[in-house]
Amino acid sequence: MPAHLEFEQWVPFPIEHVFAFFSNPENLPRIMPAASATKLIALNRMPSPIPPSGIASDKAAGVGSTIVTSFRVFPLLPVRAQWIARITEFEWNHYFADVQDQGPFKIWHHRHEFVTQIRDGVAGTLVRDVIDYEVGFGFIGAIAHALFIRRQMEKTFAQRQQTLPRLLA
Repeated sequence: MPAHLEFEQWVPFPIEHVFAFFSNPENLPRIMPAASATKLIALNRMPSPIPPSGIASDKAAGVGSTIVTSFRVFPLLPVRAQWIARITEFEWNHYFADVQDQGPFKIWHHRHEFVTQIRDGVAGTLVRDVIDYEVGFGFIGAIAHALFIRRQMEKTFAQRQQTLPRLLA
């Protein structure tokens, strides 16, 4: 059964800085909860298009890039799973998207969106995550999603919201 989640967070940093941080897969373990012990295993980085500034970044993962990570399935247990994601969309300082090629979900599409926004006179960036996914495994997957998976994803993004301003500073 397909599921949809959206998360938003405003940070007081310029969009170019925020987008550069997120489009660099080497930062992924830094924004994941420590309990997941996420590790970047392999990265096949395809070049990104030239950014509006005209200064190319060799850290951004353009369309076709593949990112292999491993993480703890259950935070307190040493069992690890591998996740292979592929970047399918990329527009500098606006959005990029990844799909799961191999991993824990039947279907996974994650679009990362960035919008310049002023709040209380402070220029910053609204970071929006739009996730469409399906757990799979029929009835058992639906139960796992209801009891654990959805809550774990919400907790992951809540933790990211706490740590992101420090990581961007």
